[in-house]
Formats: sequence, C-alpha cells, structure tokens
Amino acid sequence: MQLDPEICASARLARDRRFDGRFYTAVKTTGIFCRPICPARPPLERNVTYFATAVEAASAGYRPCLRCRPDAAPDSPAWGLVSTTVERALKLMRSEREAQSIETLAERLGVSSRYLRRLFAEHLGISPLAVWQAERALFAFGLLRDTALPVAEIAHEAGFNSLRRFNGVFKQIYRRTPSDVRRQQAGGRGPQRDADAGGPAATRLYLHYRPPFHWPQLLAFFRARALAGVEQVDGDVYRRSFAVNDARGVLQVSDDADGKRLVVDVSGEGGASLYLVNQRLRRLFDLDADSDQIGAVLSGDPLLARELAKTPGVRLPGAWDPFEYALRAILGQQISVAAATTIAGRVAARYGESFTDDSGAEYRLFPSAAQLAGADFEGIGLTRARARTLREFVAATLDGRVNFDEQDLDQWCTQVTQLPGIGDWTAHYIAMRGLSMPDAFPASDLGILQALGSGGEKAKPKQALARAEHWRPWRAYGALLAWQSLKSGDNG
Repeated sequence: MQLDPEICASARLARDRRFDGRFYTAVKTTGIFCRPICPARPPLERNVTYFATAVEAASAGYRPCLRCRPDAAPDSPAWGLVSTTVERALKLMRSEREAQSIETLAERLGVSSRYLRRLFAEHLGISPLAVWQAERALFAFGLLRDTALPVAEIAHEAGFNSLRRFNGVFKQIYRRTPSDVRRQQAGGRGPQRDADAGGPAATRLYLHYRPPFHWPQLLAFFRARALAGVEQVDGDVYRRSFAVNDARGVLQVSDDADGKRLVVDVSGEGGASLYLVNQRLRRLFDLDADSDQIGAVLSGDPLLARELAKTPGVRLPGAWDPFEYALRAILGQQISVAAATTIAGRVAARYGESFTDDSGAEYRLFPSAAQLAGADFEGIGLTRARARTLREFVAATLDGRVNFDEQDLDQWCTQVTQLPGIGDWTAHYIAMRGLSMPDAFPASDLGILQALGSGGEKAKPKQALARAEHWRPWRAYGALLAWQSLKSGDNG
C-alpha cells in the first residue's frame, strides 16, 4: 500500500484517531514503531518512516512501542488492498493455529509455492512465514500485558508448539524476551475475570475496532437469530458456546465504547487457542471493516445514504463457523428467520454435544459435519426435500465437494449450486454471512426486492443486480442497509 507522507505526518502530529491502525510511524533513531495516536513526543520528520501495517514495521526490524502498543491497534485496511491470492493466503494463515509450510499453503490456494512467494514479496515485501511470526508475536504481546497466563501457555495459544521457538521469534521482533515483558507489565496485573463468563478460569481478551461501531444494532441482529443452548444475547452482552480444535468452552462479549474495543471473557477446557478465538470473533463482528471506504461507495445510492446517516459504520454480521452457518442458510430457504432459527435449534439439540461450564450452566455445541454424517434430519419440521438437501450438503462437505477455504465469490457459488436443492440465493447468503465475502449479493431476496422497489411494486432481480452494480465491491453491506431500510420505513 502506498502511503502519502504528508497525510501521515499531519495525522501523527495531530494524533488523529481516525488514522489509528491505518499506518504506523517507525523512528530510525530509536528503532521503535508507534501508532499515530502515540502520546510520546513526536519525532522529527526526517527520522521517520511510515508503514501500512504493524507486521511490515516489525519485519523491517523495528520493535513495537510499549506506550501506545501497536498490538492493540485496529487491524489495518491495507490488507484488503493486496492481490486476491495474497488476501486469501492471509485468511488461511489466520484460520489455523499452527504455521503452514509455503508448499501446503500454495497447494490449498491452487498456485505454485514459487508464485506465492513472489506475490508476497511484491505486495508485502516479506515472506508468508515472516507475516505469520510477526502477527503471532504481536498477539502474544497482548496476552503478556493483559493476562496472567504462563508464558508457555501463551506460546501455545499464539500457535507456537515450541517454547524455545516462541522465545526466539519474540526476542527477534521485540528485542526482549516474553519474561521481560511480563515483569514490566504495569502494576503486575493478573488476569481479568468475570464470574458470569465462566468463573475463575475465564481469560479476558480485548478486540479493538475503529469507530463508528454500532454495537446495539449488531446485538439486535444476533438476538433475533440466537440458537437456544448455543447462543444468547442478554441485555448488551453476547454469549455462546464454542469448540476450537480439541477445546470447548464459553465466551462472553460486551462493548467498551470508551476504549473502542470489545471485551471478551473466554472460559473453557485447556488449549482454547485464543488466537483463533480472536480471529473468529473479529470476523463474527466485522471489526476490521473500513467504514470510510464502504460508506464512500454506498452513499452514492440515496436509499443507502439515508441509512448510513442514521447508523454510520455499517458492519456485516458474520458467523462463528462457516459450516454451521451454511446449514442455517439452507434451513432458512423460503421460511421466516424465526422458523429457521427454531429448526436450527432442534438440529443442535438432537445432534450437538452438551456440556456444563464451571458455573454449572449447561450449553450445547452446534454439531460438526462429522457428527452429522449419519443424520436423517427427520422429525424436526423439515420437508423431505429439505432434509435430503441437508444430507447432501453434509456429505459434500465431508468428501471435499464443498470447500470452505477462501476462494472467490463466483467459484463458491458455482461449487454449491451444483448440489441439489441449493440455488443462487442460498449460495450468496452463505457467502455473505458464513464466509464474510463483502461483494456477495442475494439478488432474489424478497426483502431486498421490496426495499429497492418503487410505487408499491417490488423490484425485479435483474433491476436489483443492475442497481447494486454501483455498490461493488461492497454489495453485501448494501444488502444489509436495504434490509435495515424496511424496518425504518425509509425505503420509499
């Protein structure tokens, strides 16, 4: 990403919070890099170099500032400006606890390892392994400062199988050991705990975002779709059960608007892989959306502009697990949200595993594809045709015909619409929420057609597609705003 030095200089000297996470200031004389909001005395411009991401600054040999903590900054939208293949590679790297070899990563992407190395060098200037190490070290730094987890456990949670390797990578980036950071943490704070989130075993994470961020609106969306026993929205708190690798537990999420961050309490059985929990939650609540860029495109449509004015900073509600959401989307074909949620709850109750957390509360996990391999889906309120579609989708997931690895929108839609009972609406809706693809657009959706109609007449799917062509590459956000306009009665 090309940065304008004049804009960066003005933003850092003004400590403009709008630029937090959009670039980083590296100081040649000290070897430290900072966020543009750092409270330290600003360095002279001749001693400064600007980087688009914290990973690039760390990989260039600069160590993170201990005052402004670049590890706590919102993720940079610069990642969205790289090539599609690099962006897919980054998402795959963040979806696995451990590092993958460049050969494995390239195979999953359908390219050669040589070509993938060249793309990373061209777009980011660093190798995939350097990106992985820098991101995991930054995440581990936050755990060292914000929790009292043992260093060995932090290494595991960040994806390192070797404490020695973790110490080596961390020292290379931070110029100090993890134990040094732990000793220097202000006031020797222990872990943040919340009895409601699972008692003494809870670990607190902070997920920072760039405002505007409308937490009540997101909660209202999830409240209407919460699965009994799996999810719950209680007041201004979101809570759900989870399973990551071999760990299972409960997480509780609330908003700290003053701190511009979500507060997450995680409790569960050992080895919850907090890095993956962090990544899944960032996608679930769309914390890395570039609201300015999205709004600049969508505000060209009068209907969407009115909705953006009411609730700026639109976020696309995602999914904890793509497979779970895909099944819910199939269940939701041609029935109401409430009915689909009820039936999905029955699937979880019949086939999901139940467990009790440390406080004695009972939770249920949504079943995996393997657990549903022999399910008949009879007697839960489905038509025979819909039950057959679910069985076929589960089988296709298990045998590889359906692949949730990051791919482009057209590939995904082609892949799943080949299965019986799955049409274009379902494919795009899974892509929109299950895979968080920003340009997905279920053009035949009744709500969208009503919102985009005029004179009391619904729009035609072709008309909706033509109008949404001006929303690219943010059609999914436009669809969300169109639905929102129906509730506000402002779609005339």
